[in-house]
Amino acid sequence: MRRRAITAAAPSPTPDPELPARPTRTRFVLAGWLCALAAVLYLDRICMSQAVKPIREELKLSDGEMSYVLMAFTVAYGLFEVPTGRWGDRVGGRAVLTRIALWWSAFTALTGAGFGLVSLVVIRFMFGAGEAGAYPNVARVLSRWVPAAERGRVQGLLLAAAQLGAVAAPTLAAYLIDAVGWRWTFAVFGALGVVWAVGFWLWFRDDPADHLGVNAAEWDLIRAGTAAPEPTREPVPWRAVLSNPGIWLLGLSTTCAAFNTYFYFSWFPTYLMDARKVSNADAGWLSTLALAGSAVGVLAGGWAADRVTRLGPPRVWGRRLLGAGSMAVAAASLWLGARCDSPPALAGLASVSTLAILFTLPTWWSAAIEQSGRHVGALFGLMNSLGVVGALASQWFVGAFSDWRKAQGYTGRAQWDPIFDVYVTVLLVGAVAWAAYRYRPLPGQQL
Repeated sequence: MRRRAITAAAPSPTPDPELPARPTRTRFVLAGWLCALAAVLYLDRICMSQAVKPIREELKLSDGEMSYVLMAFTVAYGLFEVPTGRWGDRVGGRAVLTRIALWWSAFTALTGAGFGLVSLVVIRFMFGAGEAGAYPNVARVLSRWVPAAERGRVQGLLLAAAQLGAVAAPTLAAYLIDAVGWRWTFAVFGALGVVWAVGFWLWFRDDPADHLGVNAAEWDLIRAGTAAPEPTREPVPWRAVLSNPGIWLLGLSTTCAAFNTYFYFSWFPTYLMDARKVSNADAGWLSTLALAGSAVGVLAGGWAADRVTRLGPPRVWGRRLLGAGSMAVAAASLWLGARCDSPPALAGLASVSTLAILFTLPTWWSAAIEQSGRHVGALFGLMNSLGVVGALASQWFVGAFSDWRKAQGYTGRAQWDPIFDVYVTVLLVGAVAWAAYRYRPLPGQQL
C-alpha cells in the first residue's frame, strides 16, 4: 500500500516556518546502491577473461572450446533478458534485482568447481541466466525514482561504476589467480553479490512514496519528472514494436558496441599473453589500462547525455551526432593501436577506443528508455539483448579465428592481429546505425 503521509525533511535547529522543506536526497542513495550493483556485476562477469588461459591449460581445452564456455553465458543472458525485464515490469525491481544478484553470485562461485567443457558450459549458462534482466530492471527503477533531467548523470555514474568493476577485474583476478588459483578466485568474487543482495532487499522500496527516507518535497520532485510508479500489466504492443525502426537501430548500435567491448571482456588478456608474449600480471595491468577509458567515457557521456536532453524534442539529432562521431573515433583509435609494436601503446589506444564507445552509452540509455515508453523493462531488455548478439558473435569469432589461423601454421601476432580489422569495420557499422536513428513513438507514446 502506498504511504501517502510522507514526512518532511528533518528540521534544522532554527527552522523557518515560511520556507518549504528541502527535498531529501534518497534518490542519490539509491544511485549508490545501483552503482555498487553494476560494479559487482561487471567484476564477476569480467574476471572470467583473466581465467581463460589457466582454465584452458588445466582442463586441456582449445581456444574454440573456450569460446563455447564464454558464449554459454552470453546465450543465456540474451534468452532471459526480455522475460526478466518483463517480470520486473509486473512485480517491481526490489524482488527481481535481489534474485538476480543472489543467482549470479552463486554461479560465479560455482565456476570454480568446473571440471571439464560440459560442466563449465552448464555453469556459465546458469550464470548468464541469473545476470539477465539486471540492466532492464535498473532502467525501470531509474524511470520511477530519478527525474528525467537528472537521469543522464545518474546513468553516467552507474555505468562508470560498472566499468570500474570491469577495469578492476583483470588485475584483481590476475593477482588472486597467482595467489590462490583460478578456482578459489571465483569463490571470492561470488561472495560480493550476496552482501549486496541482502542490504538492497532491506533498504529499497519499489515506490519512492513507501520509503521512509523520502520526504514530501523529494516525492513531488520525483513525481513531476518520472513515469508512474505502478507496475505495468497491459500487454506489450509487439506488432508495433517489431516494425519500429527506432528500436532496431538502437539495437544495432548496441550490437556493434558490444561486439567490440566483449573482446576486452573475454579475450584481450589471452591475446596479450599469446600474441604479445606478456606475463599474466602484465596482461592484467594492460587489460585494466584498455578498459580504464570506458569508465572515463561513461562519466563524460552522462554529462553529455543531460546536455543533449536539455535541447528539447529536436535533441534526437544531437544524439545521432554524438553516437556516430564517437563510434568513428573508436574505430580510428583501434586501427592505429593494432599497428603499434608496443603492448602499452596498443593498450593506451584501445583505452581511447573504449572511452569513445562507452561515451555513447548514457545517451543510448536515455534514448532507449524514451523509445520504450511504458514498457521499459521488456523493451529496454529487448534492445539490450540485441547487444548480446554482438557479444556472442565476438566471443565465438575470436576463438574460431584463432584456431583457424593456427591450423594454417600462423603463430603469435600473425595468428591474432587480423581480427582487429573486423572489429574496426563493425565500429563503423555502429556509426552508421547512430546516424540513421530517428525516434519513432509507439502507439500512445510521444516525446
